[in-house]
Amino acid sequence: MPKKTKKIARRTYTAADVKKLRAHSKARTPVVKIAKQMKRSAPSLRMKASSLGIGLGHQR
Repeated sequence: MPKKTKKIARRTYTAADVKKLRAHSKARTPVVKIAKQMKRSAPSLRMKASSLGIGLGHQR
């Protein structure tokens, strides 16, 4: 019997999500904390921040 694959649930970023991300960037909040708070993965947050042109994490 073949193994069932997990379906990826993608959620778009709302204007409020982007605003929170910018605030966390300014406050230099660690990415792991942001990920838990926003219920998104760290790579997803990094990719969105990159597309917005803002920095996340300790290497800026």
